[in-house]
Amino acid sequence: MTTALQKALPRRASLPIMDGAVYLLLAVTSVALWWLCRNVPTLLPVWAPWDFYPLEFISFWLALWWFVRGLHLSSPEERPAKWRIASFLIGLGLTYAVLMTRYDYLAQHMFFLNRVQHIVMHHLGPMLIVLGWPGQTILRGMPEPLARLCRAHWLRRVMHVVQQPALAAFLFVGLIYLWLIPDVHFRVMVDPRLYSIMNWSMVVDGILFWSLVFDPRPSPPARLGFLARSGILMGVMFPQILIGAFITFSTKDLYEFYHWCGRIYPSIDAMADQTYGGLIVWIPGAMMSAVGLLLVLNFMRLAEEEAESENEDETSPAINAASWTGM
Repeated sequence: MTTALQKALPRRASLPIMDGAVYLLLAVTSVALWWLCRNVPTLLPVWAPWDFYPLEFISFWLALWWFVRGLHLSSPEERPAKWRIASFLIGLGLTYAVLMTRYDYLAQHMFFLNRVQHIVMHHLGPMLIVLGWPGQTILRGMPEPLARLCRAHWLRRVMHVVQQPALAAFLFVGLIYLWLIPDVHFRVMVDPRLYSIMNWSMVVDGILFWSLVFDPRPSPPARLGFLARSGILMGVMFPQILIGAFITFSTKDLYEFYHWCGRIYPSIDAMADQTYGGLIVWIPGAMMSAVGLLLVLNFMRLAEEEAESENEDETSPAINAASWTGM
């Protein structure tokens, strides 16, 4: 234990200096990007933001820094598996790419690209982030006052309510439906504040939903058993198929915003754009639930194998003793 503490102390001692440098760099970069996006957005490369949202930008980079910092402070036993680290980084990177790069501009000018954006930030990105199971690592890397706030009892109670199974499933599907109501969609796309709220709601809800479903532990301590999680995934699949099919086969231009703002690809007309968007809601959205179902069943298999292994370890001494004594 003393050796482990001695190894950890130099790492902890170097972190305050690194923290200060990272936070200063993040502040300077945020101000620079805000000015550039406001004054010369067309001069920025494709990987830079088109519309700069400071809160989103800072949140992504702080999550990454705290995760890296948490890994630095973790003992070998506490570190997540390499595939979980990769899953978290890929999920965070994909979500960042569709929200904080020039892709966001494309998503504001083509309905089907907007649907790809939402599939990534509500389904694929949060799925990969949660599969990384990064919570404890990020908490370990946070400043201690903020980590204490995240562990506060009142916040746990709020999470307990929001992750009630029926409410979690309702919010997951309900937000998809809400932002696809044509009048609501038009209003959101012309109001930057509502647009930011929509994006935040999709990402946060995706993380809350998939963290409920992809808890690798059996119940308890997990909130739900594996069969209940499978039922939730089946339950959210069919409403997505329904709304996707409705948009795909609609003969009316439901989303006129893209006509008025100007489509980025004029060769794709309104109905084709809408059809492609409906298919994206329909097929990839349902597929994510199917993939999630397979992953939950695999978690159940692994948990059963671990339980069987523990039972064998507990009974093996007695069996050996019985064999040795002949009883």
